[in-house]
Amino acid sequence: MSNGMNGGLYKKRLIDEAVEKYLLAFGAVCVEGPKWCGKTWTSRIHSHSEILLGDPQGNFQNKALAELSPALIMPGETPRLIDEWQEVPPLWDAVRYEVDRRGLKGQFILTGSSTPKHKGIMHSGAGRIGRLRMEPMSLFEAGRSSGDVSLKNLCEGNLEPRMTGEVQLMRILDAIGRGGWPGNQEVPLDLAMELPKQYIQAIVEEDIHRIDDIERNRKKVMLLLRSLARNESTAVTNKTIRNDIKETDDESIDQKTLSAYLDIFDRLFLTDNTKPFASNIRSSVRLKQAEKRHFVDPSLAFALLGATPESLTGDLNTLGLLFEALVERDLKIYARTFDAALYHYQDYKNREIDAVIELKNGEWCAFEIKLGANKIDEGAAGLLKVKKEIEDEKGQPPKICCVICGLSNAAYQRPDGVYVVPITALRN
Repeated sequence: MSNGMNGGLYKKRLIDEAVEKYLLAFGAVCVEGPKWCGKTWTSRIHSHSEILLGDPQGNFQNKALAELSPALIMPGETPRLIDEWQEVPPLWDAVRYEVDRRGLKGQFILTGSSTPKHKGIMHSGAGRIGRLRMEPMSLFEAGRSSGDVSLKNLCEGNLEPRMTGEVQLMRILDAIGRGGWPGNQEVPLDLAMELPKQYIQAIVEEDIHRIDDIERNRKKVMLLLRSLARNESTAVTNKTIRNDIKETDDESIDQKTLSAYLDIFDRLFLTDNTKPFASNIRSSVRLKQAEKRHFVDPSLAFALLGATPESLTGDLNTLGLLFEALVERDLKIYARTFDAALYHYQDYKNREIDAVIELKNGEWCAFEIKLGANKIDEGAAGLLKVKKEIEDEKGQPPKICCVICGLSNAAYQRPDGVYVVPITALRN
């Protein structure tokens, strides 16, 4: 790893290894993801000079210089960090050009908390700028998982049984409410719960308009966000979302506006839906193609619902969906470190699997997500039923089946072959 800048207080992230790898392979690396997830801190660790376009010093003179001439901000010790490049979109082409001119690897690190429209960006950057997606912290990165169980090893069918310790419900509620925001890990929960609220407020009042300088209806933006929170971890359609807003808030939003707002949420990395699994299972059963709705961090849905730890203990259905979002956030982060990808499974026989991890060799692993240990039997039975039916249809069954649990005290393999792993013991 590079010596980096300001590394004294840095908490290592799983993306660090990928950044180093990409710096050896590309002339520039773009680290993109939601605000406040740690992109700047991580990029600083791998950089030797920097320019911050969001720095207000001198009436945002850094941004003004970049707008005047992108070439003015290029010189500096490499790798050079250009933070929040999307504030001046022509910088993308300028970096691509400078990488071509120098003919060297590892020249720049760009960070971006939104994706501008392609207007004004001439080239994709393919072959010159490697792109990496960064999420908020997983439980393991935040020090809230022991890391006793490796997801990579588990997906290869390797698990050493072990006791992992009792987990109290409050530990799960705390993890959901505070989220994976790096600046939110060491403060009391009642204060930590304020950050996601401020995040949403900043999105609605500032970012959703700044992204393309188009004024939008803040009320309808908030209505849509709340509906998405009510439908967290479900595969509902846009039509269902529209109906939910009408039934719950007695407001209407037309299809075109809804689609435009959802696109903005994606470009701001506010939402991070799980795509449907559509690999070559070779079964005759047709798979559904709906994405499972997720915010980039479950704390955002928690905040939009006005939830508290006390209210969720009386609403186990909502708590279960938020827990599912927490687990899928972490599975996605862990899987990415070994070139695997996260999906969900739904077919037209109404069979579902909460999470599917597809390995780079084409094999896949099936996961059910259950908050309570009393639901492990149910989760295992569901997985085995789907596995058998796929086998009967001459399809490719999952390599392993696993129940990820919240309130379990051990990692082990059941007599029926299904693994059980607590989320608080998992790592990449």
